Amino acid sequence: MTISVRRRDFLTLLGGAAVISPLRARAQQPSSPVIGFLNGTSPDPSLRRVAAFRRGLSELGYEQPRNLAIEVRWAGYQSYELPRLAAELVRRQVAVIAATGSTAAALAAKRASATIPIVFEIGGDPVAAGLLDSLSGSGGNLTGISLNVTALAQAQMQALRELKPKASLLAVFVDTDNPNPGAQARVEAAARAAGLQTLAINVSRESGFDEPFMRLVQQHADALLVGNDPFFLEWRQKIIALAEYHEVPTIYASRAFAAAGGLISCGASIVEGYHQVGVYVGRILNGDKPGDLPVVNSNKFKLAINITTARTLGLSLPQALLSRADEVIE
Repeated sequence: MTISVRRRDFLTLLGGAAVISPLRARAQQPSSPVIGFLNGTSPDPSLRRVAAFRRGLSELGYEQPRNLAIEVRWAGYQSYELPRLAAELVRRQVAVIAATGSTAAALAAKRASATIPIVFEIGGDPVAAGLLDSLSGSGGNLTGISLNVTALAQAQMQALRELKPKASLLAVFVDTDNPNPGAQARVEAAARAAGLQTLAINVSRESGFDEPFMRLVQQHADALLVGNDPFFLEWRQKIIALAEYHEVPTIYASRAFAAAGGLISCGASIVEGYHQVGVYVGRILNGDKPGDLPVVNSNKFKLAINITTARTLGLSLPQALLSRADEVIE
């Protein structure tokens, strides 16, 4: 379901600030810039991220409603809605677009405008994704924060090796509606370096998750890796339930999974990424050009372990892994 954020959503996500109609806002605060916030997911898992985004803006002197208005658009995990939502923000003549949550959101914003500054937050290489020509600054209207997927894959393999030292086959879910060949290749390379074979399993809305789980069980996969894909995040409760039912140790790329009952999450510090997006948006509002702001290549990863799920699966977690965890959830 597409979500166009209105008063209730702003009160929840943007710190209780009352929503003011565009005409009234201009009448009351004629000098306040309007920025767009475009996201492919939904408000549910994003409260901490939006708070970090607001904090970054605040550090540069921008707070809603004092001297800033924010137009928010959520695609509700329906990536096909992103081009329409991005076009809405362009028609609104926002000063900057913060495109977060997925590469699809960033690409939709880029295709919607070649002039409005865009700050993205993605998991992967923005050059390979077609967003930029160079990580050092394209001279165009885009910049942002990207995840070092090579380093992340290596960290995930290390966690898996500590969790199951004798594992030999790792299943990896692939969203056929939103493929990321570059990230998949890096996962496979990291797995080979860790002495693991990989089994790529295609998943889509049509296939659902029961059949993919049956396949990995039939192939005797020792563990499963679920990436930070909006589709997987939307269906996290189903994935977690099936992983527990089939007793498959699973590593996720988003903390939202561990918080919802998943075994282990090892992923980028997405909250910090949103904070940096807020900082970059603030810098652009203060006069910096996006093409002069280098892409931030994030190497900050967070490890969360759900100890209750580990007990349910009968797993004995090594102390070294527990000691490295940034968060242990009970």
